[in-house]
Amino acid sequence: MDRRDFLKAGAAALTVPIISGVASAKNVRLKFEDMKKQAKINVIYHADFPQEKRFKTMLRNITNHLSVYDFDPFKIKIVVVSHGAGGKFLLKTLKGTKWAKEPINQKALRVKMEELLQYGVEFYLCGITVKRAKLADKLYDFVKIVPSGVGTVAHLQTLGYAYIKVQ
Repeated sequence: MDRRDFLKAGAAALTVPIISGVASAKNVRLKFEDMKKQAKINVIYHADFPQEKRFKTMLRNITNHLSVYDFDPFKIKIVVVSHGAGGKFLLKTLKGTKWAKEPINQKALRVKMEELLQYGVEFYLCGITVKRAKLADKLYDFVKIVPSGVGTVAHLQTLGYAYIKVQ
């Protein structure tokens, strides 16, 4: 291992506790002014769709995307912005929601999302969706609530974030 590799490994190791600490905060509410470019490459993955298979594909694509940048949060920052039907994938339970009867493998999705948290991926959910669907007490702790899903997508794009939506 040369000096550069050693420094990269050390920097990456130091970020995991920091990222994990931030991720464990109970549903942080972000404002547009809180959102900044955080790495050389900044990317939005947009999730407003209802298909579990499509959401799983998106998570796999995010893993592949991170691998190209050596899973280094200093090189790439990825945020998933969910709203509408895409919000159901960020819930601990579907009980009491309009999606209650859907057979979603929430445990498998949660495990994959928690894996991605270790590399700095953040999961944002539209505050309008949270309010209208009464989801505040159903969210995973790592989910950050933003004022508006589509507003956040547009705001991040003005900051230079690239936009990706899995079809």
